[in-house]
Amino acid sequence: MKALHNILDSIRPHFEEGGKLSKFWVVFDSLETFAFTPGHTNKNGVHIRDGVDLKRTMFLVILALVPALLFGTWNQGHQYLLSIGEISVSDAWNTMIWDKLLIGAWKVLPLVVVSYGVGLGIEFLFAGFRKHSINEGFLVSGMLIPLIMPIDVPLWMVAVAVAFSVIIAKEVFGGTGMNILNVALTARAFLFFAYPKQLSGEIWIHEVAASKSGGLLVDGYTGATALGELASTVGKPIMNADVTSVMGMFDAGGMYSLSNAFLGLIPGSIGETSALAILIGAALLIWTGIGSWKVMSSFLVGGLVMGFLFNLMGMNAYMTLPPIHQVVMGGFMFGMVFMATDPVSAAQTERGKWIYGFLGGFLSIMIRVFNPAYPEGVMMAILFMNVMAPLIDHYVIQANVSKREKRAMLASAQRASA
Repeated sequence: MKALHNILDSIRPHFEEGGKLSKFWVVFDSLETFAFTPGHTNKNGVHIRDGVDLKRTMFLVILALVPALLFGTWNQGHQYLLSIGEISVSDAWNTMIWDKLLIGAWKVLPLVVVSYGVGLGIEFLFAGFRKHSINEGFLVSGMLIPLIMPIDVPLWMVAVAVAFSVIIAKEVFGGTGMNILNVALTARAFLFFAYPKQLSGEIWIHEVAASKSGGLLVDGYTGATALGELASTVGKPIMNADVTSVMGMFDAGGMYSLSNAFLGLIPGSIGETSALAILIGAALLIWTGIGSWKVMSSFLVGGLVMGFLFNLMGMNAYMTLPPIHQVVMGGFMFGMVFMATDPVSAAQTERGKWIYGFLGGFLSIMIRVFNPAYPEGVMMAILFMNVMAPLIDHYVIQANVSKREKRAMLASAQRASA
């Protein structure tokens, strides 16, 4: 690292003002501060430098995403081989493990490359235009976006969604730290509303649609997600034969059993299927203080409460699913850990974090069950709570101010009477 530091020091004059490459100072400064602790100091007064700057904070978040990324890559290959009958559900997890990883990586890596390529390219353009250093926030958003995408989503759609989210949800508001909406979820919402037809069907498992046309799928394999199967039961009597068949898939030993849903051995978005891998990342975020445990825990409680209320209603088969099963499926856990805890778009006050998280989890399950046209409600719930976060903070602060004013008036009255 010392050698790299010396090389950067030797070429620095070429990028400083008056140098031949001064126009590219933004690029050089961003690369240097990414590799080493920034050496910027104040001219006057005491200045404390901390090795954990924003870039290194973002790097820790990426580390927390690694378990979900690795498992998601493996699972995409696993689901594909399962769908064509190369393996069976009774086989050990490490059966054809390298084939699974290669098949998964073949589809996952291009999504990651496109996400980072388009997003960082736009960041470079805006940084050069503003003559500021490159914003570090996209280091995380660039990884989150492919992890919440279906495996067979066209790459050009990912590029368009990334460009939209970076420009509209972030740069328009001033860049990192100024956005009011979660950038990754904005990309997902854009694709959902702009290309709803292309994001439905069997794109959740690599080449399932092509395998169907070629007659390669094993009997009884649909390629649908767990939430997609549940959404198909809405509007049908609980004792209907089709409904009974679907709900049987969620019993112990079924394809979408609680254990399979927790471990992530089910179809779904790349990084959202394994609650276990996500919780490993959550432990790192909480341990380092980057992710708010208050938001996570209240989000989980909100989802469980809504699931319990649906159990009491029991108007259809979907509502009878146990609350714990609801929260380990779909994007609930991923949204709870990596989306709802976004320090920029989430609530900032301590009491506000509890309210923000609880309502986010509550609405996630509500939208999921009440809106069968879109089986997953986490995206809409968190984006809605992003918009509401400033209002929550406002009323929390006003309530605190009012409480202190009353306390001061009471103390003043007591002194006057004395």
